[in-house]
Amino acid sequence: MMGKAGVGALGAALLAVLVFLAISSWSRQPAAAAKPSVQPINFPHNVHVSTYKIDCQYCHSDARRSEYAGLPSVERCMGCHKIAGADKPEVKKIAEYHAKKEPIPWVRVNKLPEFTYFPHKAHIRAGLKCQGCHGPVETMTTFAADTGPSLTVDLLHLAGFKPAPPPLTMGWCVECHREQNAKAARHAPLDCVTCHH
Repeated sequence: MMGKAGVGALGAALLAVLVFLAISSWSRQPAAAAKPSVQPINFPHNVHVSTYKIDCQYCHSDARRSEYAGLPSVERCMGCHKIAGADKPEVKKIAEYHAKKEPIPWVRVNKLPEFTYFPHKAHIRAGLKCQGCHGPVETMTTFAADTGPSLTVDLLHLAGFKPAPPPLTMGWCVECHREQNAKAARHAPLDCVTCHH
């Protein structure tokens, strides 16, 4: 009888340790715990991308030459909006920033950990679509991302299952590189130092 109680107590202790490890690893804020955020200007991606067919790189022009995609300058926005939609309230906000010669204080949505290097330019040069990482931006009224580790995925891994990794996590990126190498005959690197420095 005492032996069974000891095994039960040991099992409970082991379960408690596993739950603690899962929660502690999940609670470390990852790279991109990005959620929809309130922006200073309500920018409808769906209107710009789907309706007017503006390419992502027109506004995010640094993507083809930098690790950061960048955000458009107020001058770039006003290039179109001096005329187009000038009477709309959100465009009037852009005009106010332009008149004050101030940048628009956008709230960052995607954020990778500081120890991670992600060059947008390498992905653009490889011919990959922005939607592959950022989702169907052309359908979004407000850009949002659901990225980073999740407790559910971590617990499934602890239980021995192999769920797909969440977007913009290391496992997700590595899997994409493997798929690109297998299906598209690309040479996406798999070395740790490619992304970690």
